[in-house]
Amino acid sequence: MATVKVKYRPSVQEGKEGAIYYQIIHKRVIRQIRTDYRIFREEWDNDKYAVTITTGGREAFLRTVREGVTRDLRRLDILIGRLESDGGNFTADDVVKKFQEPADGQRFFRFMEDVIARLERLGKTRTSETYTAALNSFMRFREGRDVLLDEMNSDLMEEYEAYLKGHGVSLNTVSFYNRILRAAYNRAVEKGLTPQRHPFRNVYTGMEKTVKRAIPFEAVRKIKELDLSLKPALDFARDMFLFSFYTRGMSFVDMAYLKKSDLKNGMLSYRRKKTGQQLHIRWERCMQEIVEKHPNTTTEYLLPVITDPAGSDRKQYENALHLVNRKLKKVAEMAGLSVTLTMYVARHAWASTAKCKNIPLSVISEGMGHDSETTTQIYLASLDTSVIDEANKLILKDL
Repeated sequence: MATVKVKYRPSVQEGKEGAIYYQIIHKRVIRQIRTDYRIFREEWDNDKYAVTITTGGREAFLRTVREGVTRDLRRLDILIGRLESDGGNFTADDVVKKFQEPADGQRFFRFMEDVIARLERLGKTRTSETYTAALNSFMRFREGRDVLLDEMNSDLMEEYEAYLKGHGVSLNTVSFYNRILRAAYNRAVEKGLTPQRHPFRNVYTGMEKTVKRAIPFEAVRKIKELDLSLKPALDFARDMFLFSFYTRGMSFVDMAYLKKSDLKNGMLSYRRKKTGQQLHIRWERCMQEIVEKHPNTTTEYLLPVITDPAGSDRKQYENALHLVNRKLKKVAEMAGLSVTLTMYVARHAWASTAKCKNIPLSVISEGMGHDSETTTQIYLASLDTSVIDEANKLILKDL
C-alpha cells in the first residue's frame, strides 16, 4: 500500500518562506511532489506534520494553505485507491504522474479548487465549505479522475445523479450538489474556458418542500424547567436552545459570533450571517441569566462557543453546534418530547408561538429578519400541518 506524507523544507535563507511537498512511498521507492505552498518555519508543526495557524495577520492565508493540502491529500488517497483496485501493479512514479497529469485543456477539479481557494481568500467560508462538499461528492463519483471542462456534458451529469440516488442521497441534496457544480461550470463558461454545453439541463436542480416541525410553547416551558444541574453538557445545550428562543430564534452561527461589544445600553445588535441584515433585540433578564451562568472569559465573544483564541473560529463553532444538537436529543427525551430537537427548532418554536399569540405577520417578519412578509408567510405555512391533519382525520373517521 502506497503511503503519502506531508513534508516541509525550510528555506536556506533566514526569514524566507519554506516549501511544503508531498512524499510518496511505495514498494520502498520514495518520490516527491512539489507544491506552490510557501510558509514560514514557525507556521509548520513538525510533530503533527501540518500547517499551524499563528497570529499576525496570516490566519486566513494559512487556513487556505491547510485546506489546499487537505484537498491534495484527499485526491491522492482517491488516486491511490483506484490504482490499488486496478490490480495494485503500479509504482510511486505512477502516483506522481496521475497527480500531475498534464491536461489538454482546463480540468474541472482543478478549476473548482481554484474557485474554492478564492472564496476562502474573500472570507466566504460557508460558501467555500458547500463548494468543497459538492466537489468531494463529484470526486468520489469520478473515483478521483479529473475531467476536462470540454467533457462536461449532460450524459456525465445524468450518470452522476443516478450515482447519488443509488447511494440513497435525498433529492434536495442531489439538487444542492448539482446547483453548486452548475455554478462553478457557468463561471468557467464566463471566463471563456469552455463553450456552454448545458450539461445540467436534464438533472434535478429544484427544491422538494420539507415540513419544518415546531414544538408548542408548553414544550419550551418543559425544557426550561428541567433540572440539569448535575449534567453540565446537557445544561449548556438546553440554555443555548433557550437563548435562541429568547432572541427571536437567533441562529446558532449568529449566537456563536456575538461579541461582548454587541451588547450596549440594554440592546443587543448583530448582523445575520445569512443575509447581512442588522437586527436589534432588547436585552431581557432571561438572556442575562444565561450569559452570567455561562461566561466566556477567554475571547471577545459573548457566549462560550468560540473560546480558544489560537484555534479556528469556524471549527469551534461547527464542533459546538454538533455537540449541542447531539445533547439536545437527550434533553428532548428527558422532557418527554417525541421530536428531534435541534437548535433550529428554537427558531421554528418562536415563530409558531408568535403566530399562536396572534402577533401581526409584519412584526414576526421583522423579528425573524426576513426580507419580506411573503417569506414569513411561506415559512409559517411550512411549520405545522396539524390543522390540515386534524381536518383530514375528521373526513376519514366516517369512512
